[in-house]
Amino acid sequence: MGLEFLEGNEAIARGAMKANCNFFAGYPITPSSSILQYMLNMVPYSGGVAIQAEDEIASIGFCIGAAMAGSKVLTATSGPGISLYSENIGLAIMGETPMVIVNVQRQGPATGSATKGAEGDIQFTRWCTSGGLPVIVLSPATVGEAYELTYRAFNLSEQYRLPVFLLTNKEIGITRESVDLDTIALPSLVERARVVADEEYLPHYFDKLSEVPAISDFGGEHIARFTTSTHDKAAYLTTSPLVIQEMIDHYTAKIEEAADELALVKEDFQDGAEILIISYGITSRSTAVAVREARAKGVKISALTLQTLYPVSKTAMTSAMNGMKKVIVPEMNMGQYILEVERLVPAGVELVGVNKMDTTLISPDEILERGGLR
Repeated sequence: MGLEFLEGNEAIARGAMKANCNFFAGYPITPSSSILQYMLNMVPYSGGVAIQAEDEIASIGFCIGAAMAGSKVLTATSGPGISLYSENIGLAIMGETPMVIVNVQRQGPATGSATKGAEGDIQFTRWCTSGGLPVIVLSPATVGEAYELTYRAFNLSEQYRLPVFLLTNKEIGITRESVDLDTIALPSLVERARVVADEEYLPHYFDKLSEVPAISDFGGEHIARFTTSTHDKAAYLTTSPLVIQEMIDHYTAKIEEAADELALVKEDFQDGAEILIISYGITSRSTAVAVREARAKGVKISALTLQTLYPVSKTAMTSAMNGMKKVIVPEMNMGQYILEVERLVPAGVELVGVNKMDTTLISPDEILERGGLR
């Protein structure tokens, strides 16, 4: 279609449609509401279903049912909505349910500032449900990336049979940029592995712990069982500690063993640099400017931008921090992802957080000054 002037929320909707999303359910909440509007306008015209549900709990419930019946599913909300989603997110993890969940972050806690921005849901998104099992979380920094990573999120949800989060924020969601979506390189579309009609079906069958089970859509050729309680490979409830642990190990292994494959990062490295800035989301755009300004003044500095927040890109971060004397992590929160960096930073390396949560963006000057580069 050529160059367009799009907001991030529309790019998310377009990315979902590009991935053949055919079901959406959501409830209006600033600043994600326009995703609901775009999907209501788009999905029915492609033969799918889009619903404005009565609340967030109904929205995620509709999505789980649709996903298990064979649909490619999207829902979108903000931080308070994720709170209400949390129990059913656990059900989606337990049931190995493919879906994409968009969290357009806003200032918190609680209702916070509904029309103001922050990136305070990092740890919340990772640990929002009981059990503490791993999830996949992607974070775009631009409108173009919002389109691309939404599409990729659908592929990952289908490939690994689990809910995948797209963690964006108010600034990206409702800010318009010029972008040509046709120029964005996308991988081939992935569809979930399905059991053929004449094969025996066990809803959670695997030989190797990291193996992703094939699925049979509800209403199809097989009897499909689905439960929120601990169960075995056949989805029958169990209290056996051995079986329960095997299933937990399976949910964990299929993500953690693929961590390097799932790692999406952007590198801007400079030979001889001993300072590294690790950033993500909207703050990575300020980081890019700060790096250019520092280099213009003779500072040797590198930058690593994370598009995959979880599972943690351990290999990429460890490699980037090798040989550094200082690592700076700017965040629009009071220090959340820096906790992941802290676990990996080599001994003797100075780790500096640049944090604020006053609803305004972190500027390049703040990164330079508070990072000790001026």
